[in-house]
Amino acid sequence: MSRGGARIRSGPPADPNSARSEKKKYTLTALPASGYEGPVPDFPIPPSDGMSEEQVEREQDLWWDAWRSPQACAWSMQAWRNRIVAQYCRISAVVELEPGSSAALVGQLHRFRDQLGLTPAGLRDNGWAIAEEKVRLEPVPDAQEEAPQQRRRSREM
Repeated sequence: MSRGGARIRSGPPADPNSARSEKKKYTLTALPASGYEGPVPDFPIPPSDGMSEEQVEREQDLWWDAWRSPQACAWSMQAWRNRIVAQYCRISAVVELEPGSSAALVGQLHRFRDQLGLTPAGLRDNGWAIAEEKVRLEPVPDAQEEAPQQRRRSREM
């Protein structure tokens, strides 16, 4: 009987900046921090019997929000993930709207987040990284200059 061996997340995570990773040609796919701007696909799962209108609406809101995330850029190239994203949205809606949700259901959410790259560990497991956007530094207005303007606005009201 064999024992041991590589298991998901066993050992330290790969460092894409290390010499070993460079030798293996291991790199992370950069996802834009601004998120996905393409078309949002239709929700692929029909409503279940007994779902409230509130739950269906919340599910749709979560679906829309998920498809504006940086990870959605990768999902858009892998249509097979659509059902997984939809299942994540459905379970999220149930957990949010039903305070007595089972611990197993809440735990399942974490598994979905990992699988979809919505956690730091999930990003690593999928080989993704959210690209850092360049920060443009502008001079901060002097606090004394800003205060009189705020006072004037409050007097006008």
